[in-house]
Amino acid sequence: MKNLSVVTQFVLLGIPHTEGLETILFVLFLSFYIFTLVGNLLILLAIVSSTRLHTPMYFFLCQLSVCDIFFPSVSSPKMLFYLSGNSRVISYEGCVCQLFFYHFLGGTECFLYTVMAYDRFVAICYPLRYSIIMSHRVCALLATGTSVFGCIHSTFLTTLTFQLPYCGPKEVDNYFCDIHVVMKLACADTSALEMVGFISVGFLPLICFFFIFTSYSCIVYSILQIRSTEGRHRAFSTCSAHLTAILLFYMPVIFIHLRPTPSPWLDTTVQVLSNLVTPMLNPLIYSLRNKEVKSSLRYYFLETTVSMESK
Repeated sequence: MKNLSVVTQFVLLGIPHTEGLETILFVLFLSFYIFTLVGNLLILLAIVSSTRLHTPMYFFLCQLSVCDIFFPSVSSPKMLFYLSGNSRVISYEGCVCQLFFYHFLGGTECFLYTVMAYDRFVAICYPLRYSIIMSHRVCALLATGTSVFGCIHSTFLTTLTFQLPYCGPKEVDNYFCDIHVVMKLACADTSALEMVGFISVGFLPLICFFFIFTSYSCIVYSILQIRSTEGRHRAFSTCSAHLTAILLFYMPVIFIHLRPTPSPWLDTTVQVLSNLVTPMLNPLIYSLRNKEVKSSLRYYFLETTVSMESK
């Protein structure tokens, strides 16, 4: 990537209209961040420690938990750093890294939700062939593919943004480096590149959402063919957690990138909810609605307690 910039650092302006609330926001966001890390680590622990959960669905859930650990870690540490009274300055390289990993992890998670929808489609529509279609090899390829496509998507957007010359203003009107706020600082006409970035960032989730919608349309049709009420309820319950997580992930993305009249304060607030609150809620969604995960965690902690007492 060719760096034509004479700017060596940027200044993060943070969340608009929150002057004087730094201490409150620091405590609130730190709580969210810690809860996110602990919750997703517990999900990983439950799945890894229980052989009953070594299935394709939980394999992808593991990957989702890993993404939810790293995704808020892209922007939260720096935000917490300056909310605690430290410098808001971020280096040029740090800004590049923030933008790359934000879109890499966000793109990976976007593709991953699509793969998880396909997994539920196969499980419900083709239950007898599920283990053949979703073999270990296929799951590994799908999981790798989500990360590869996320990396390609992010590399394109990062190159697009930082091939521009930055030679003047350096105040980033956000709490982290994202495409639309960084491009505003370029010393060149960015209208064409902004349109390309808008299409890439805005329509990628829509394409994935279309495939998810198609998968769940087939799932709903198949469930309605089940005669027993208990069978329909069991089938719906296996999808409800995933559908809730999808809505929490996609609604902020569509709101931010496809709204015709942007509002810096509103967009930043929605981004905070998307970057911090959604990864925090996913462990609750998948554990509170899932008896197997709760049972695995209880069994693990019971075994750990007994083991410690025996020593």
